[in-house]
Amino acid sequence: MSHTMQILDHLESKPITAMDALKDYGCFRLAARINELRMGGHDIRTEIKNKDGKRYAMYHLLKK
Repeated sequence: MSHTMQILDHLESKPITAMDALKDYGCFRLAARINELRMGGHDIRTEIKNKDGKRYAMYHLLKK
């Protein structure tokens, strides 16, 4: 299964961060996979988080 499909399966149940994608699927380029999903018609929202002065993105799949 491709990283894109693994990430879509993950998003169907919960949000994902780059650390989740790397740890769970070995995916180093989550933003690129999210872009592919968006181009495929999936509605994905980006939430910027800030923890201990570090900023990161958390992606959520919006259900139709």
